[in-house]
Amino acid sequence: MSRDPRRVGLYAVLVALVAFYLMPLEIGLVTSLKSDALASAPFLPPTPEGFTLGEWATAFDALKDGLVNSVLLAVPATVLSALLGSMAAYGLTTLDWRGQVGIFALFLAGIFIPYQAVLIPLSKFWSVYLPLDEILWPLWQLPVLAPYHGDLLALIISHAAYGVPICTLLFRTYYRDVSTEMVEAARLDGATAYTIYRRIILPLSVPMFAVTLIYQFTQVWNDLLFALVIMGPGEGAPVTVGLTNLGSSLTDVGFAVKMAGAFIAALPTIIVYVIFGDQFAKGVAT
Repeated sequence: MSRDPRRVGLYAVLVALVAFYLMPLEIGLVTSLKSDALASAPFLPPTPEGFTLGEWATAFDALKDGLVNSVLLAVPATVLSALLGSMAAYGLTTLDWRGQVGIFALFLAGIFIPYQAVLIPLSKFWSVYLPLDEILWPLWQLPVLAPYHGDLLALIISHAAYGVPICTLLFRTYYRDVSTEMVEAARLDGATAYTIYRRIILPLSVPMFAVTLIYQFTQVWNDLLFALVIMGPGEGAPVTVGLTNLGSSLTDVGFAVKMAGAFIAALPTIIVYVIFGDQFAKGVAT
């Protein structure tokens, strides 16, 4: 049976690309399972004598508090930015009012402001002008709260505000395809703008919510700059901050612990994508 050389070449290129992109994951995984990460070539699996899960246990013990803090940070920041972006896009797309083009231009400008440009003013704002750990001090007397939750709240607000522009852009693109006849019919029936959003626009937005939730959750979860500037290392630090010093010492670097910690830290974003993957595909294809 003859084979088309072009098809064979195409599959060969695809297999090579898959191997190229999966090789770092394979090297990281096998490194995390070795008792001595430097004893053999990084891409070779561990020997039966060198196989261990102890590095994973060590990494989890060091990062478990950071994982909880990252969940407390990423979930509300993601939901808040997606919901505010949806509301803003609804007001900029479905409703007609003077000046909405200029307001939308400001939202677009917010997308292109790099993190590094706002680090100093953001740090000064939360530490000097609005120190939540001092303003909300009565709350820290409750059993489940501590002063570092003030910095965590500041970090949530910062990520939510920084994520609203990109969420607004995504939702506005999606809402431009919503049937205007359906919205006009609801208005003729006496529905208010709030009712139209809650009963028509919001149920239709599920696929785009999946897109924004996955995107924003990944951005917030993987952030290190804002976490270091606003909160820094300590009891309330997210997992990315704890990951920076994991396995490091003055005399040695625990590569196996670092790789295990990296996989543990990345696991929640994979879970989110698996949960919302179908809706994500629908939202991207729309």
